[in-house]
Amino acid sequence: MKQKNFYWLFASMAFFGNVVGSNTLPTSNEYTNVIEKTVDNTVDSEEYSFESTAKSLYSSLELNHYNAPARAVYTAALKGYYKMLETGKIKNEKLTIVDFSLSSAKPRLWVIDMKENAVLLQSLVAHGKKTGEEYATTFSNRVNSHMSSLGFYTTGETYNGRNGFSLRLDGLEAGINDKARERAIVIHGADYASPDLVRAQGKLGRSYGCPAVPVEVNDDLIEMIKDKSLLFIYYPSNQYELKSKFV
Repeated sequence: MKQKNFYWLFASMAFFGNVVGSNTLPTSNEYTNVIEKTVDNTVDSEEYSFESTAKSLYSSLELNHYNAPARAVYTAALKGYYKMLETGKIKNEKLTIVDFSLSSAKPRLWVIDMKENAVLLQSLVAHGKKTGEEYATTFSNRVNSHMSSLGFYTTGETYNGRNGFSLRLDGLEAGINDKARERAIVIHGADYASPDLVRAQGKLGRSYGCPAVPVEVNDDLIEMIKDKSLLFIYYPSNQYELKSKFV
């Protein structure tokens, strides 16, 4: 906000500086041109600042023997994280990234401690049965679609249900994932998300839309990210990028 105020102040100084010594007042079009140029400069400066920060954080990410998520995916997740952090709705400073552009045979879930800039966990994660076979391709927010949904979520409360220890999710993006509660989209452990299944058939089984993880990973994962951390489920979708207010 301070940066924006600085640019508006600079624009005003430049604008009225041009007026001093002139015998005529500027036209409304001249004023508009100055303001529009100032706004463009502000956006460009903020974008440059964010990209520079994201590049620096990614380069210094402590991997702890895990692989890093793709830089473009990390950058998109980071952008949403910063936006949510400003709202005060993030209470647990962990960022979970799921990259559904990767094969289900690959560990495509990461948990990052944002205070320490360190990867805490990398895991396999299943997608919805109607979303695709080995690869995720189709997504939906519709109830009973049995598809995964993209975008940003906050983690909610834990409970014990038919899939054991589970974590509720709240979708933050209208029309994209905001029916997560209604659809009972949660994080839970599942036998079909097992590394043994990858070895046997070259891919994971699939869920009804939940980001299900290996049973042996589930409890530790949930304890790490419960109570208002941020989850980002990524796929290179132009439709999502056009609709989302986070990326």
